[in-house]
Amino acid sequence: MTAEPTASPALSPEVTARWQARFRAPRVSLPDWALDSPHRNVYSSDLTGVVEQYAWNRETGEHRQITDRPNGTLIATLSPDGETIWWFADTDGDEFGVWMTQPFAGGPDRVAVGEVEPAYPAGLEVGRTLVAVGRSTDDGSELWLAPAGGAPRVVYRHADPASVDALSQDDELLVISHSEPGDPRYPALRVLRTGDDSVVAEKWDGEGLGLHALEFGPLPDDRRLLVGHERRGREELLIWDVAADTETEIVLDLPGDVTAGFYPDGSALLVGHDHAARSEIYRYDLTTGALEKLETPPGVVRGATARPDGTVELAWSSAQLPPVIRRADGPVVLSVADEEPPAAYPVEDRWVPGPGGDIHALVVRPAGSPPYATAFLVHGGPEAADDDSYRARRAAYVDAGYAVVHVNYRGSTGYGSAWRDALTGRPGLTELEDVAAVYDALLAEGFLDRDRALLTGGSWGGFLTLLGLGTQPERWAAGIAEVPVADYLAAYEDEMEGLRAYDRALFGGSPEEVRDVYVRSSPISYVDAVAAPVLVVAGANDPRCPIRQIDNYLGRLEELGKEHEVYRFDAGHGSLVIEETIRQVEVALAFALRHVRP
Repeated sequence: MTAEPTASPALSPEVTARWQARFRAPRVSLPDWALDSPHRNVYSSDLTGVVEQYAWNRETGEHRQITDRPNGTLIATLSPDGETIWWFADTDGDEFGVWMTQPFAGGPDRVAVGEVEPAYPAGLEVGRTLVAVGRSTDDGSELWLAPAGGAPRVVYRHADPASVDALSQDDELLVISHSEPGDPRYPALRVLRTGDDSVVAEKWDGEGLGLHALEFGPLPDDRRLLVGHERRGREELLIWDVAADTETEIVLDLPGDVTAGFYPDGSALLVGHDHAARSEIYRYDLTTGALEKLETPPGVVRGATARPDGTVELAWSSAQLPPVIRRADGPVVLSVADEEPPAAYPVEDRWVPGPGGDIHALVVRPAGSPPYATAFLVHGGPEAADDDSYRARRAAYVDAGYAVVHVNYRGSTGYGSAWRDALTGRPGLTELEDVAAVYDALLAEGFLDRDRALLTGGSWGGFLTLLGLGTQPERWAAGIAEVPVADYLAAYEDEMEGLRAYDRALFGGSPEEVRDVYVRSSPISYVDAVAAPVLVVAGANDPRCPIRQIDNYLGRLEELGKEHEVYRFDAGHGSLVIEETIRQVEVALAFALRHVRP
């Protein structure tokens, strides 16, 4: 009963043009700038319809496209002197590849470190006299140092995940994160002397407590390392003097998670604060301890940086207003669009009692009166969250006449460590309990129509979609699963090693050790119970949710005569090509409109 996806005639040309315009409006990322030449910047943009990397000389005003590849280029950075651009070249979106370099002024691309074979990236730190490169393969992790004029060498090798995290300004100290204590979700830190690879200092907070090296202080001989910790059940900050091996915790009276970076003169921190689907930024004075809020409109700050002149630049959006790269005090810094995309729709907050505590949900109302045909758009991750930012996909569903519900289920970030870690040992089923609680509350409120509820998501959200269709068949009229985990045993066999290590921590072991736990959480275990039509969107080169395990699930649907459709695309875990993304949303909306009529 497999059907090929078809376009839907149900939406008017005006509505179709509006939702597609939000995707086609060119966007830019927050510019990254060279430490010693701050006028030299790189940023990503989909100006050509594909996400590529661009160079920007602020002195001359010149913008230049760096990369031009069929499936786009996601990652780039600059050397401290601004002379060299580093960018990652994978194959058709599979995330497996090598680092390339290109002169800032333009010129040929070259393989950056020829001795480092292709792999999944595991961190990159470009210094003034050397480069640290991390790579991950099925054999584990390797971290390399490549001194200028010297032979590259491996400084760390382990079967478990590790990454290059920070390099001191004088290139003498390298910080790596590793999972030798046993759980890659809660890494430990090690500081190496780059001259002889000796260990300078180590830090681990114990089981269930991760440490994240953010950056070294910006002064020439700075030994202050800014570190994120979670000793009190949420993401907070400390400064570790790695030479003296002393630390100072920075205790801020803020309810949510915080992260930070140094101001260029080293006197203060630019602090980002995320709480309840919205974010704020602050300046924290390291001498006085004064915390000053920098005024930004309500919404979400995706990234922020303090420039050498003390100004702060940030990437901001809200659910209604599209992204903008602006200074904290208002002026637009960078735009590549002639006009803004259409505005979207505001989100409303809901707090719903759940089995693990109060659940934060966001809802969007379409035109008309409730009860609404409702699309539950569940986020991926699972360590992520839905928020009050501009989402073209969310707005497309509202344009089509659906109410939209986001559930920041247990496993989501921004609500404390215990909430994030609550799905350990029972992934998938735990999150769906929270989705069900929100569903029931909105049903009791009269917000949603019981017979017109749709479940959809991508990646981990796609996994939850398929699992929900099988374990909660009475709730859902249709499901749309994009790049999902569908057969967890097969997914474990084929996915990248870093994700296998994550799965072992999340499930409590490998499939050989706790097979029943994987089977209990695998969508294919419940495929017999699926009653609603389902659309599966799959990437041919996906290293995170590989194609074989999706085909296993589709094969079972076919054997059982379940109504389903399949859309395949020639890329990896999603697409950087805007027209391909629009096609996927068009297919999803067409499927939704055929089966769950607004």
